[in-house]
Amino acid sequence: MEKEIYYEDYVVGDSRKTYGRTVTETDIVIHAGQTGDFFPHHMDKEWCKTTDFKQRIAHGTLTFSIGVGMTANVINPAAFSYGYDRLRFLAPVFIGDTITVKVTIKEKRDHPKRENMGFVIELVEIFNQDQKLVLVCEHLLLCQKKG
Repeated sequence: MEKEIYYEDYVVGDSRKTYGRTVTETDIVIHAGQTGDFFPHHMDKEWCKTTDFKQRIAHGTLTFSIGVGMTANVINPAAFSYGYDRLRFLAPVFIGDTITVKVTIKEKRDHPKRENMGFVIELVEIFNQDQKLVLVCEHLLLCQKKG
């Protein structure tokens, strides 16, 4: 779906939630191949039995990628992603965990040089099936103003 959402249309405090997505072994294997990160934490079931977690964990970057993808449901020609700040991996995600994402409009601020643009900062929170917060970050949107 395509919808123009301008800077003025975003309301601080508004939030949305996604449906769940279960992380699979296939997700981890494909991500390892794409990134070259074959560390045993992700790939070696037997080695992981010797760690505190006792099982393989998803790459933090995989959890981030899946979570961000889950929030992308509208094509907005009036805004684009400017990047992510304050990314933290707070708890492990295991094979079979189901994650959901909550996005909350945290802040809005004018662009320092472009009067026709502003930044919208979204708080992105990824939770596992037990509602434990596993990842948090801020998504910066650069948005056109109506005026």
